[in-house]
Amino acid sequence: MKTFISLAALAAALVAAPALAQQAAPDATTAEAWIKAADQAYFDETVRAGRVQWVYETNITDDTEALVAASNAEQNTFMVKTAAEAARMAKVPGLSAEDQRKLVMMRTQITSPVPTTPGAAEDFGTRQAHIQGLYGKGHGTLKGQPINGSDIEEAMGTNRNPDELKEMWLSWHDSVGKPMKDDYTKMVALSNAGAQGLGFADTGALWRSNYDMDPAAFAALTEKIWNEVRPLYVQLHCYTRTKLNEKYGDSVQKKTGPIRADLLGNMWAQEWGNIYDVVAPKGAGDLGYDVSELLVAKGYDPLKMVKAGEGFYSSLGFAPLPETFWARSQITKPRDREVVCHASAWDIDNKDDLRIKMCTKVNGDDFVTIHHELGHNYYQRAYNRQPSRYYMEGANDGFHEAIGDTMALSITPEYLVQIGLLSRDKVPAADKDNGLLLRQAMDKVAFLPFGLLIDRWRWGVFDGSIKPEGYEAAWNQMRLKYQGLVPPAERPADAFDPGAKFHIPAVVPYTRYFLARVLQFQFYEAACKEAGWQGPLHRCSFYGNKSVGAKLNAMLSMGASKPWPDALEAFTGSREMSGKAMIRYFAPLQKWLEAQNKGQNCGW
Repeated sequence: MKTFISLAALAAALVAAPALAQQAAPDATTAEAWIKAADQAYFDETVRAGRVQWVYETNITDDTEALVAASNAEQNTFMVKTAAEAARMAKVPGLSAEDQRKLVMMRTQITSPVPTTPGAAEDFGTRQAHIQGLYGKGHGTLKGQPINGSDIEEAMGTNRNPDELKEMWLSWHDSVGKPMKDDYTKMVALSNAGAQGLGFADTGALWRSNYDMDPAAFAALTEKIWNEVRPLYVQLHCYTRTKLNEKYGDSVQKKTGPIRADLLGNMWAQEWGNIYDVVAPKGAGDLGYDVSELLVAKGYDPLKMVKAGEGFYSSLGFAPLPETFWARSQITKPRDREVVCHASAWDIDNKDDLRIKMCTKVNGDDFVTIHHELGHNYYQRAYNRQPSRYYMEGANDGFHEAIGDTMALSITPEYLVQIGLLSRDKVPAADKDNGLLLRQAMDKVAFLPFGLLIDRWRWGVFDGSIKPEGYEAAWNQMRLKYQGLVPPAERPADAFDPGAKFHIPAVVPYTRYFLARVLQFQFYEAACKEAGWQGPLHRCSFYGNKSVGAKLNAMLSMGASKPWPDALEAFTGSREMSGKAMIRYFAPLQKWLEAQNKGQNCGW
């Protein structure tokens, strides 16, 4: 049984060195000893906090809510103290490159640094709780009647009345975003002061420093990747705009220029798959099979679905999941208590206590989700032998999501045939490919500029190039530049539309999602090449290929022990994140879109 160290003991250990440092500055030997102790303390703290979080999410009561709130406060205090001391140790001369890298990791674990001045942490916490509350309790209107955020999300996916879409969009952004602007502005100032105390120019520079490269170089890399995939996005935008114009007419959506943001089936127009019915080529949606129906017909229950997911990884040569996974996971929703149903993957003890938490239903969506979540678990187990807790992470924050997404891409008709779910004679013919790829692109490709601009805007806010009085104007300019979208009506200068997206008040960095969308196609293409797949990339299955599994494990087992280009090279042979694999995947669709768009004035 692991003996847990109390926060008081941890804090005492972590602040003892600063007291001594007032008498004598630490040398490299002292710093190395502190780094080793802090690493072990972080290992223990993540186990302690993980257990509390698991108990809360699988049994929501007033008591477990109080326990997790106290636990979060403990962990935040621990992280702040560690980061502050790491900033001091980073100034010690003579440290190894590895120790210097760990000190950067310790400081960039905190996405909302605050200064150590009395009351600053409380001020920031109070303001963030307030604006997150505004978001969580936010309402808009539909036909003049109040409607909450989750219901608006659902309604905007199915409603095709442009006046009602406009009403929901404007009412949500006005009621949720605008009231939080003042608090957000003050939070930015506090966060920047905290980042500067940790040795970074501003909070955006802190976020970008967690990629083993210069912050400015990282920003340039993401822009380069975007320019690689932008031509595909422009063609998708052009085709979608034409279909929206055909449906709604010039008075709602013009034939040229930007698209009205509320018409795309999503509150933030970040994914457009909900309006596939508006843009689908005739007959393209009929695949000849439905995964949900196949699962039911074959007698699958939630447990059998998870076993099938495990079978995918076993076929690549990965060891079976531990018995504790099956005993401790939440695979279906309990009948006797409230739980968090949002799917997630867990490694409770940083060793082999792997679990998933789902409220699985027998349908195609959850079958995909299982493959995705297990990808996290196998990644977690692969790097659990790393000597540092800071190395027990993805190579960068885009890698973990990309692994799960790669496995989700792998659920192709060929894979369904291989596992006995689909008959060979039911595999869709090639004439269905454009429709299949278009449906995927409406989410995968449409997301890319949104995934980029969220942090592009915040980086400008943090570095001061975007002033508070220009928050709204800069937001709309970036949405126009990257997405080719405009609001359904003119926005006043005092609006705060960024706040209507959860990740802004929650202060969750967003570039990781952009990276994951790109990396998944690099990983998928590399696996298909290793498997010797012949045929269209989007139909590839590498199920059963042990060579793919061995190369994949070589990357996964590295965790974050080396800079991400090393991990990327281990699996793909390339040290460069690139959008070119995504372009190759969607090449048949891009050619088809260009033909559909012939004669159109694409762009905005």
